[in-house]
Amino acid sequence: MINISKPFLPPIEEYNAYLAGIYQRGWLTNNGPLVNEFELRLKDYLQVPHVLYLSNGTSALQLAIKALELTGEIITTPFSFVATTSAIVWQDCKPVFADINPKTLNIDPEYIEALITPQTSAILATHVFGNPCDIERIEAIAQKHNLKVIYDATHCFGTIHKGKSVFLYGDASITSFHATKLFHTIEGGGIFTASANLLKKIAQMRNFGYVDHDQFGEVGINAKNSEVHAAMGLCNFKYVGELLSKRKEQWLFYREQLQTLQVQFLEIFAEEGFNYSYFPIIFPDEAMLIRCMEALKLQYVSARRYFYPSLNSLDYVINQPCPYSENISKRILCLPLFHDLRKEEQMMIVRILLRVQNN
Repeated sequence: MINISKPFLPPIEEYNAYLAGIYQRGWLTNNGPLVNEFELRLKDYLQVPHVLYLSNGTSALQLAIKALELTGEIITTPFSFVATTSAIVWQDCKPVFADINPKTLNIDPEYIEALITPQTSAILATHVFGNPCDIERIEAIAQKHNLKVIYDATHCFGTIHKGKSVFLYGDASITSFHATKLFHTIEGGGIFTASANLLKKIAQMRNFGYVDHDQFGEVGINAKNSEVHAAMGLCNFKYVGELLSKRKEQWLFYREQLQTLQVQFLEIFAEEGFNYSYFPIIFPDEAMLIRCMEALKLQYVSARRYFYPSLNSLDYVINQPCPYSENISKRILCLPLFHDLRKEEQMMIVRILLRVQNN
């Protein structure tokens, strides 16, 4: 079976060395030394001023919305993982969907400004598949209308935009360290901000609002992460360069071998800053996508319809037409991509797709 993804696992003896220290200290959670070390390593590697390690990317989104005191309407993308929209609804805000650019698959600034009303408080944009949004145009619109900006950068570990980490942009950026991600901590998420005050506020909010053992400064939740999860992240840091290099090699191999397949490839903002975390292809129609998925499944290959359905069609939102997102979500398929995927396996996937097309 070839799965759509498979987590990279460091040598078990390296992980066990961290576990031995955890057992010796008996400190499992509540902002332990490994969580603190992991946050410091993230700051150093990514060259960011502030980061908080959290339980997952969804909690990071919810905390960002809450900490920025957003209300009313938040303009967002219909083409993302469901958590992007769910976090908005969960915080009692209304998602307003701006359609996407059909080539980059990111929210299109051309559609944002017309959707701004007196009730709009923010823009929440996703860097889809690690491909940066049109950040400069989005932030110019936000400044013009006094809006906050949050970037859902869950796919973006290692992505660089104009010489610096993509996590540095916006009032806050969030990411995921889930096991499906290029760099993971089993479960986990992170929030990045340039604001020390916002960081302090979210640090309290992730721990029930505690200021001290008997004092509360914010309404909070439990969004902390554990020493066991941080240990996996610290182990994986050793292999970041190898992970990024291997993923790029696999991504470019797919693109070269699939040149004759009648599909659309993702248009990348700037390839030198891209992290190559996913390999999506867009078929001419949904029927061809389904035929290819079925052919792959017969050979025990799992491909995934990222992202389907278009989020503006969810039952718990007000449907707003987004023709590009609705159309592409029916035709897009992500191919397996993970660290120890072999070229022979990639070549088998390529042959299956080409055979379906040519029959």
